[in-house]
Amino acid sequence: MGSENDLFTIPIMSNSQSTKLFTASCLALVVTAMTFAIRAGILTELNETLGLTDTQLGWVNAMAFLGFPVAMMVGGLLYNFIGAKIMMYVAFVGHVLGLVLTITAGGFWGLIISTFCIGFANGAVEAACNPLIADMYPKNQTTMLNRFHVWFPGGIVIGALVSFGMTEVNLGWQLQIATMLVPTAIYGFMIFTTDFPESKHIETSTVTNIKSLVAPLYIFMIVCMTLTATTELATQQWVGRILQESGAHPMIILALGTGLMAVGRQFAGPLVHRLHPVGVLLASAVVSAIGLFLLSITTGAVVYLATIVFALGVCYFWPTMIGFVSEYCSKTGALGMSLIGGAGMFAVSIWNPIIGGWIDSNREAAVATNPGLDESAIELIAGQATLTNMTVFPIILIVAFGILFALRSKFEKGAHTKGDDSPAPQEG
Repeated sequence: MGSENDLFTIPIMSNSQSTKLFTASCLALVVTAMTFAIRAGILTELNETLGLTDTQLGWVNAMAFLGFPVAMMVGGLLYNFIGAKIMMYVAFVGHVLGLVLTITAGGFWGLIISTFCIGFANGAVEAACNPLIADMYPKNQTTMLNRFHVWFPGGIVIGALVSFGMTEVNLGWQLQIATMLVPTAIYGFMIFTTDFPESKHIETSTVTNIKSLVAPLYIFMIVCMTLTATTELATQQWVGRILQESGAHPMIILALGTGLMAVGRQFAGPLVHRLHPVGVLLASAVVSAIGLFLLSITTGAVVYLATIVFALGVCYFWPTMIGFVSEYCSKTGALGMSLIGGAGMFAVSIWNPIIGGWIDSNREAAVATNPGLDESAIELIAGQATLTNMTVFPIILIVAFGILFALRSKFEKGAHTKGDDSPAPQEG
């Protein structure tokens, strides 16, 4: 296996099949991440060229986050029967169809349909790859899941830079969307030319999976996931719209923040081992709240500093939540990993139009209370007020993870002494 300190490296293993599938999974996640980044980068252009309001843009964003959990729920339920192979085929078809329909969309409803297709494809990637990787690397689950999820922020960096560069040279939003067809074709070729292994190291009894979903610990983590995902992904999705008048370039903000997240996830192992997964989640909630607060009050170059704080806060949310479920709620199997991710994305789909409405209402309030201000100042006030509203998510998480941290000895004992064969936490 490659050195744990080699940033962005794909582990080299004796099993070429596993290596190829891991690589294909990472590329598929890159496409998933690029859809988030490029969509964030073109929101303002969609507003101008198609005449969409921020509330309508919120509904378009919501379709991506709605399609994602639908695919994860369906994929989680069917994984034991159809396996990762069919799910990856579905992801490939969904990406191609969604990207082509987006390029040819001429208005609100065209974007609604195409964005849902892309969201469904993104969810299929997660539904297939999380259990596939956990199954291929049973003795190294935490490390490999973190390395896989490096490529979500890594893909957002790629997408943000692509959007920034193409926007600077006046290449339209359709061409920006079209760039994602290239990595899609590459991972499609890889999955169609590779044999997938049978599941051997994860719980494959659907009945057992379903029964395990009602465990209090799993339900608690589902609720928390709705807040961690919204804190991270909703902010990233709206950064271009919210901070466009802050004096810092939104796509540079996105690239900087997600680049730091990628680095942090690559070196997550020692931190998780030292602080415990729940300790990492609690610290992440605290730092995220501070980061969002700083973003809501700063302008100019200081925004980049606030971005660094926020990125360090949300960095470990998603992979640590998935890893926690795989270790402490292992009886839920692929279904459990899919549903917790699906719950997070479903929450973001609900909050997206609400956040778009916040921007519209905060803009109206700014105009009413600050007559005579120019449009740029109004947009800045509205954006910062919206970020203030969003700070409530990590504040709630501080309380939730604080309680979980205090009770960690109980669920650890329950996971490893009451018939649960989940592995002990790994150093990664």
